[in-house]
Amino acid sequence: MNATQNCSHWICCPACGGKTRIKVYEDTVLERFPLYCPKCKQEMLISVRELNTSIIEPDAQTQSR
Repeated sequence: MNATQNCSHWICCPACGGKTRIKVYEDTVLERFPLYCPKCKQEMLISVRELNTSIIEPDAQTQSR
């Protein structure tokens, strides 16, 4: 493992703050990723760049699920 992969973080649920089962590194890029929280049982779309997580607002299709 090189030095950039040593810095990793678990993604926390934006709704309840619980730890999810997704681990990301500094160079991980996720776009429109369906994040599921096993604690609060919610699913939401997120984007991750350089360990910064942002929530994508749900549209009508995602809300109907």
